[in-house]
Amino acid sequence: MCTKMAQVQVLWGCFLLWNLYISSAQAIYPGIKARATQRALDYAVQAGMEMIEQMAKERKLPDLKGSESLEFVKIDYVNYNFTNIKINAFSFPNTSLSFVPGVGIKALTNHGTTNISTDWEVKSPLFQDTGAADLFLSGVYFTGIVVLSRNDFGHPILKLQDCYAQVSHADVSFSGELSVLYNSFAEPMEKPILKKLNEMLCPIITGEVEALNANLSMLEVLRKIDNYTLLDYSLISSPEITENYFDLNLKGVFYPLKSLRYPPFPSVPFVLPERRDSMLYIGISEYFFKSASYAYFTAGAFSFTLTTKEISNHLLHNSQAHGNMLSRIAELYILSKPFMVQVMATEPPVISLLPGNFTLDIPASIMILTQPENSTAETIVSMDFVASTNVALAILGQRLICSLSLNRFRLSLPESNRGNIEVLRFENILSSILHFGVLPLANGFPFDLHRPEV
Repeated sequence: MCTKMAQVQVLWGCFLLWNLYISSAQAIYPGIKARATQRALDYAVQAGMEMIEQMAKERKLPDLKGSESLEFVKIDYVNYNFTNIKINAFSFPNTSLSFVPGVGIKALTNHGTTNISTDWEVKSPLFQDTGAADLFLSGVYFTGIVVLSRNDFGHPILKLQDCYAQVSHADVSFSGELSVLYNSFAEPMEKPILKKLNEMLCPIITGEVEALNANLSMLEVLRKIDNYTLLDYSLISSPEITENYFDLNLKGVFYPLKSLRYPPFPSVPFVLPERRDSMLYIGISEYFFKSASYAYFTAGAFSFTLTTKEISNHLLHNSQAHGNMLSRIAELYILSKPFMVQVMATEPPVISLLPGNFTLDIPASIMILTQPENSTAETIVSMDFVASTNVALAILGQRLICSLSLNRFRLSLPESNRGNIEVLRFENILSSILHFGVLPLANGFPFDLHRPEV
């Protein structure tokens, strides 16, 4: 995992200079926008408490050391040291998150309580002892603003400012053979313990935010999707924060895997609707899809060859009638000779977004070749075609489901070939194969939304 991270970081570091050049040459607008509303913050408070409590239980807290005089028992000083401090449970019933426009997110909690267990050691001129104790904290109050920004690599950055934390009451209960004696002077020790604890709280919380930043800086923002493309979803600007929501502007652009080439068309601005009924809104621009089309085309993904056997096996598997269609093609055009079909996009597929779906127009060429044994393939016919499809997307669980339907299919022949083949008949047959064979196959293929391997 670390090796993969390092490879991506090096790749992204090299690409950063090119990004800076492009950014200075032209304005860059997001291909993806993500919006979190106040509902999302409310849900984060509700769902996040159990996670925070579990994390707090696993954290090792710093030792608490000090020295106090116990005048009422004529002891000049008692040195104490609380170690192995562990949080067993806490409750923060009044917790809220809210947006601070242009800055970040404000966190506020009060009337919190915490149960802590610890080991202790005391030393004085008269005695020395060790044992265990329980510490109950009440009146816990915290407020702070988490400032949201980005670094040069497009990672999010968090910074805690205006931190204020205070615990109003601390009750110490010693256990052990001499617990009655120690508990008798526990109260005078609670005040200095409380003072030191309050001094430690903001540095501890700040340290947790810095640790989170270290993890955020390792997030992949340039991810290999497959053997053809990379997706860049780095932040292009600091989050935009209003009174009711914050927006993340992600680059949302695909690159060919081997060239990291920017698409030859500019990104264009788009806005999300002013709505906040849901927790999360995600907007994807036409630029995102156009860059994917260009990247896959440049990488050679839209080129494949099918043999008679491959086509026949698929069609026969789906329907005997469609297998007969293939036999008709063989009888009409190549008799009993085996053949191959080579399909290649001649330009990047054209994607147009519509309400609820989008259209995909694919300009391509198709070549049908004979495949004699131990001989060079011979071209029977070469044609250009345009296929137009409607694509609808739906998310079911962890899977993205694409539904394709064929709108239009048109063949065209070079002038020299027009007398050699009946275009309309061939067009109808290929259109049927697409409609009944290829599209059902594509519609049956779900895209897994789990994290892909890099």
